[in-house]
Amino acid sequence: MEKNSSNVTFKGNKVTLLGKKAEKGDKAPDFAVLSSSLEPVKLSDFDGKIKVLSIYPSIDTGVCAAQNRRFNTEADKLDDVAVLSISVDLPFAQSRFCAAEGLNSIITLSDHKDLDFGLKYGFVIEELRLLSRGTVVIDKNNTIQFVEYVSEVTNEPDYDAAMKAVKELR
Repeated sequence: MEKNSSNVTFKGNKVTLLGKKAEKGDKAPDFAVLSSSLEPVKLSDFDGKIKVLSIYPSIDTGVCAAQNRRFNTEADKLDDVAVLSISVDLPFAQSRFCAAEGLNSIITLSDHKDLDFGLKYGFVIEELRLLSRGTVVIDKNNTIQFVEYVSEVTNEPDYDAAMKAVKELR
């Protein structure tokens, strides 16, 4: 398995990311994950739209919850952008959280089954079988325009930098 060269830590301990590191300018690999209704969803289902991939370890942590709330707020302002919220949580947990929080502008997707997204974008934490935290912005032509692997997984991503990348594409 290919190791990602990003240096990230989880609670101060260095962790290994598996998969190919995503880089600005790369063609965005298609991937398959599960929707909240357990249906397969692919990145290509959103062709022709700007896509923001919000990646996080687990919906059941405070930082991940905050990340989803913030990207939902941003998604409320962006009618032509798909905000995809991706973790290895089961779809049921993602749906429960969004229903309880009233989050209906993000699209929650689960990579728990095959880690297809995580491995193609280099976000799988080998030691935990969770996704690392980060953000990927993909343009309408499926070219990656912004990537952030948060250096300390327990910290929030740089929302302003991600949204700046989106605004430059609109």
